[in-house]
Parts: sequence; structure tokens; C-alpha cells
Amino acid sequence: MTEKMLKFVSLEKKMPTKRSADQRRQDFNEIYDEFDNDRATAQASRCSQCGIPYCQVHCPVQNNIPDWLMMTAAGRLEEAYEVSQSTNNFPEICGRICPQDRLCEGSCVIEKGFESVTIGAVEKYITDTAWEKGWVKPTKPSVERDQAIGIIGAGPGGLAAADQLRKKGYQVHVYDRYDRVGGLMIYGIPGFKLEKEVVERRAKLLADSGVTFHLNFEVGRDATLAELRAKHDAIIIATGVYKSRDISVPGSGLGGIVPALEYLTASNRKGLGDEVPEFDNGTLDANGKHVVVIGGGDTAMDCVRTAVRQGAKSVKCLYRRDRKNMPGSLREVVNAEEEGVEFVWLSAPKAFLGDEKVRGVKAINMHLGIADSTGRQVPVEIDGSEHDIPCDLAIKALGFDAEDIPQLFDEPGLEVSRWGTVSVNFKTAMTNLEGVFAIGDIVRGASLVVWAIRDGRDAAASIHSYLVEKQASEKQVLAS
Repeated sequence: MTEKMLKFVSLEKKMPTKRSADQRRQDFNEIYDEFDNDRATAQASRCSQCGIPYCQVHCPVQNNIPDWLMMTAAGRLEEAYEVSQSTNNFPEICGRICPQDRLCEGSCVIEKGFESVTIGAVEKYITDTAWEKGWVKPTKPSVERDQAIGIIGAGPGGLAAADQLRKKGYQVHVYDRYDRVGGLMIYGIPGFKLEKEVVERRAKLLADSGVTFHLNFEVGRDATLAELRAKHDAIIIATGVYKSRDISVPGSGLGGIVPALEYLTASNRKGLGDEVPEFDNGTLDANGKHVVVIGGGDTAMDCVRTAVRQGAKSVKCLYRRDRKNMPGSLREVVNAEEEGVEFVWLSAPKAFLGDEKVRGVKAINMHLGIADSTGRQVPVEIDGSEHDIPCDLAIKALGFDAEDIPQLFDEPGLEVSRWGTVSVNFKTAMTNLEGVFAIGDIVRGASLVVWAIRDGRDAAASIHSYLVEKQASEKQVLAS
């Protein structure tokens, strides 16, 4: 087996073929072609099979990456898939949208000098092949349990927990306020990063496995948290964080200034064939406009690249730090630049210009000062450097905060942190309410899909232990 590995000394790193920028600008299809078998095998064989697999250490779900790379190199794809899916409920999704350059690939020991293994692309190839070959099958629990679990939120964390709990035989009910399963994977992430049928086939698989979905269901409107607790043996809150952060500068109330998620949701809904009046009337359509996106994370990258595809005249990304300190994936920055996006580094908005509708952004240049308590250099304004940037559509991609969950769910007793996130025991994921657990962004703040998956898996294991212990305790009481 080992003779098939350690090829990094003779083989260069290769990504799947990337479509040209001109082609990519014309549609919302994924930008990378699929690996063929020979290319996937060759790239997997570059793995050094190191003694300490830092790729695995720095993967939130602890994927056994060296083993499934070795199996891929040996042509044992079905085994590679089994190993891959044993730690990750949605490997084909993570292979597409995880920032591998900041996680597994960025930690690869051959990165210095030889460039890392293309882990994400091989992961995607393995699971896409598994779907094509029919290796991905609905769950058939060995035992059916009477206990029911209610999960609030059909995003990655909630779905991962549902999958794990269903494997244990629990009756799983997932409640979501939207009309489709997937959360931000459906409505927040554009198709050029994650085509929607990839999410939809996972949703169907879960339904075929016995998970019951209650869509267009809003907790607090259709049922309170207390009412759901009465129906289920345990509850998981997996709502994510959806409240867009705002910016308090003059002119921020002008027309044509929109939150990132509102803009992305309209675009994704349009792509899914929905009627979207605010897109059709031009409010949330970048076509023919000068667009400025404010922010430097992955959501900002999604916005600028969406605007390009909608036919914007120009797209600028305003970020108050420099390229090196940008929180988003650098791979995404390169993709955006190739597609015609202009990055205005070390620049921040001071005001929005216009009468009733925005016509420009007054920005000011910044420099990076001394580091704060987090270790990041603080942006400082440069006096007298104000300048105007023409703009017909301004998109605020400044991050997300938690909604007021106790109020929304009509459960004032639910404890939250000073940031509004739900407070939990981090060993068990349980809140201060007995049998109520919370996971993902609503606990940790806006984060990655892969962290939500990890939280969902951990919470499912915790709930299983909790219910087994509770059942044993009740039997003991009855026996005495």
C-alpha cells in the first residue's frame, strides 16, 4: 500500500479544472469540474501519511483524512466513502464549501515546499461517486425507539443531529420556519459554491430514513417551546443566527442599502424558481448597477460574486483591514478577483450619500495600528483621506447576531449569554432547561457549516446518553 503514497515529491498539486472567469460570470453553476478517477487517485497519492495527521487534528469533525486518501489512491473508493462518512454526515457539502485553505489543507505537513494535498476536492469526488454508484442509502436503524426528539432548525447542525439520532432509532421531528430543508445551505450560500440539488438529495435521504420535517413552522407562532417540550423527550435548538449586524453612519437609512442575507436569499430563491417581487422590481437585483459590498468574510465574498453574475456594472468590496487579515477564505478572494471584483483594502465607510436612494459611499482610508486583546491589529482612520465611491446598491455583509430566542420561543426562562447566544453546558450541550439542548451558531456565534455538523453529532451522542440514563433511572424507581 505504501508504494502508492508519498508521491508529493514527484507530483504537483492539482485542483480540478476551473472554468474560465468569462464562463463563470454567465451562470450560478459550480466553478470547478469534477475530478476524474485518474486525477483523484494521483492527487490522493501525494499524501505523506505523516505520523501526526495535522489535517485531521485541525478538522472540526476529525475526519480520518490520511486513511481515505490512502484508500482512494488504491482504488478502494467504496471503503474511502465509508471512512469519510463515518465522521461527517455531509462530506460532499464540506468538500465544496469548507475553507480547506484555513483548516485541513492549511495544516498539511507538505504545504511548505510542496503544496498541500487537494483534500477538499478528493472528499467531494469520493462522495459524489458514492451517490452515482448507489452506495449512499437511507438509514435503517437496528432498533426503533419510542422516544421522540424535536429539532428546531433544518440547517447543517440540526440535520447532522437528526441523522445521528435516527441511526439510533429515535423518532426525529425537525421544525423549520422556511419552506425548504437546508437553512443557509439553501438560501444563504450561492449555487456557484454549493448547487442546490446537492442539499436537496441529502434532505430526501433523511426523509427516506424516517426523519419527519415540519416546514413553514415557526416556534412561538405555531407552537411555543414549552408545547414542543411536552411532545418530545428532548429538544435541540439549532436555529443559527440570522440577525444582520448594522452600521451606524449618516445615510444608512437610504434606499438601495440592503443586508447581505436578504440579498443572497432573493438571488437563491430566484434560482430555485420562486417568485421574488423585490428581485423582479430591481431592489435586490444588481443588474446594471455599481455595487459596493461592505465586509471581509465569506458572506461578503458570496455577495460580490453574486453581483458579478447578476450583471453589475462594477463590484467593489470595501474592507477596513488588508488582504492578509481578511477573515474570509483567500481562495474565495482569488476567485472573486478573477471574476472582476475590485477589493478596496484598508477602507471603511463614513457615510452613505444620496437623497432618497443611495448614490455613493463616503469612505476613509485606514492603517493598522497596535494589536488589541485578541492579537489583531486595530484599524485606525487616516485623517483627511475621505473619498467618494459611486454606488447604486450597497450590501452590508458585517456578520450576524443571535435573535432574541427566549422572546421568539415564548420561553423567558431560557438562559442566554451577554451576546444573546443560548447558554449551554459545553460538556453536554444542554441548556438550563431540562432536556433542552442547543448547538451550532446559536451557541457559538456565526461560524462554519463544519462546526455546526460537529456540534450536531456531539449533541446527538449527549442526548442518547441522557435518555438512556433517564430511562434506567425511571425503571429503577418503578422497581423500588
